[in-house]
Amino acid sequence: MKLARAIHFDESDQRVYHSPARTGEWCISGGFEFSNWSEADLTGKSRQAFSNGWLGVETFGRVTFVAVTQVEEVEIATLTQALAQHFVDIYGAPDLAAALPVAREEVAQMADLCEDHTPNTLLTVIRELTEAGVRETFSVIEAQDAGLEQFALHGSLDDDHGHDHDHGHGHGHGHKH
Repeated sequence: MKLARAIHFDESDQRVYHSPARTGEWCISGGFEFSNWSEADLTGKSRQAFSNGWLGVETFGRVTFVAVTQVEEVEIATLTQALAQHFVDIYGAPDLAAALPVAREEVAQMADLCEDHTPNTLLTVIRELTEAGVRETFSVIEAQDAGLEQFALHGSLDDDHGHDHDHGHGHGHGHKH
């Protein structure tokens, strides 16, 4: 399976979001946060999160770019649990049992979105308020276009100066079609 991790090319996310996601954390679209928003809510940093923000599932901060990465089932389970807890803590879900199916669905949608893309593909999201509610459009930036070769997306981007980029991943790409 694939999901996407937060990635930063510069400091801009630190400035444009109230709460920026941490580099490397798993992300989902997080459009649910805006389901009851109106034009009046879309000001300043809130507008930026609405328009272009992915939701990090560790910090629940926002990020503009995410990069597709292989994910393990055990990580999916942990993420789903964290998201369900977030629904209980923030959105008033009665308990984890009630929140888990919703959390699963959110993570599954993100996995579907990432499934057809090769690792290191960048994704962006654009949200608009329409008569029918929030519309999300996703864009794809291929890895070779973004010049991502210089860093692997495992953890910190600055502490591994060209050693062993494999880290045990990298097997089994491209056999699914």
